[in-house]
Amino acid sequence: MEAPPPPSLSVVVPMFNEETVIPALVARLRPILDGIGMSYEVVAVDDGSRDATARMLVEQRRDWPQLRTIRLRSNSGHQAALTAGLRRAYGDWVVSMDADLQDPPEMITEMVAEARERDLEVVYAVRVDRSADSLFKRVTAGAYYRLMRRVIGTRMPAQAGDFRLLSRAAVEVLRQLPERSPVYRMLVPSLGFASGSVTYTRERRAAGDTKYPVHKMASLAWQSLADFSAAPLRVATWLGSVAFVFCLILIVFGLAAWAAGTVIPGWTSLFLAMLMLAAVQLICLGLLGEYVSRIYAVVQNRPSFHIAYDSAAPDGTPVVPVPRSAADDG
Repeated sequence: MEAPPPPSLSVVVPMFNEETVIPALVARLRPILDGIGMSYEVVAVDDGSRDATARMLVEQRRDWPQLRTIRLRSNSGHQAALTAGLRRAYGDWVVSMDADLQDPPEMITEMVAEARERDLEVVYAVRVDRSADSLFKRVTAGAYYRLMRRVIGTRMPAQAGDFRLLSRAAVEVLRQLPERSPVYRMLVPSLGFASGSVTYTRERRAAGDTKYPVHKMASLAWQSLADFSAAPLRVATWLGSVAFVFCLILIVFGLAAWAAGTVIPGWTSLFLAMLMLAAVQLICLGLLGEYVSRIYAVVQNRPSFHIAYDSAAPDGTPVVPVPRSAADDG
């Protein structure tokens, strides 16, 4: 049986415990894609949900043949689920978006038009109004983007998350990279593809609770920094230098006291010096350990996720459509 031609557009939607938002997502996303004038697929990646997300996706797929479901064996994280979707998306253009409808699907039409009109490989959806988010979220997000732009430069658009459009060429480059735990909001700008942006107002979550609490936001910030900069190691070097200078001062002070014949108990200064040096050493070892752990993970070369089911390939074997050029020639 001849393989079908690939769709023109793939929309990758990672999901984790999103049973309450799926009906609203489908009701809003499907009319937009049906009217976009392109063949499409929606790749919903169930990231090991513990609620009825998997069952609801199966039910929705009965009436929506373009909906494709991929289920991971366990919860592997948002970026891993996004990676699974990107690697198995077939479209000439691939849009990634969250399921919570804070990123309006209506922007997909504008992103595709922008890419075609300006011959772009990447189109970022940039948030210009985050008033729907809490003050804490706005402050921490602003600090994150300022820090990351200092790390990789202004190629990273401010306030651009994982809502973006990628060409097939960009997706293929991402698939070939050896990144085990990619942070796409940092990785994509670093590749230097011709890019543009569209702006939108971030909306409130349609239903359910956020899947990015404080500890996950902190983890994302650290992973972004450690994956794209050696600055933390330089911090360790500076801390060691400061500790060395402090020790020299103590040595001079001790020699002066000895020359003056002054007897100083000294236990307080010794105690404080030992505490400071021990703290600096532990900080440096911790920073080195973080980078060594990344090297260890790369050497192990273990996959960051395992796919249990793909509705396009129920037996586990990926179905590779005929490339569009070949389909057109035949």
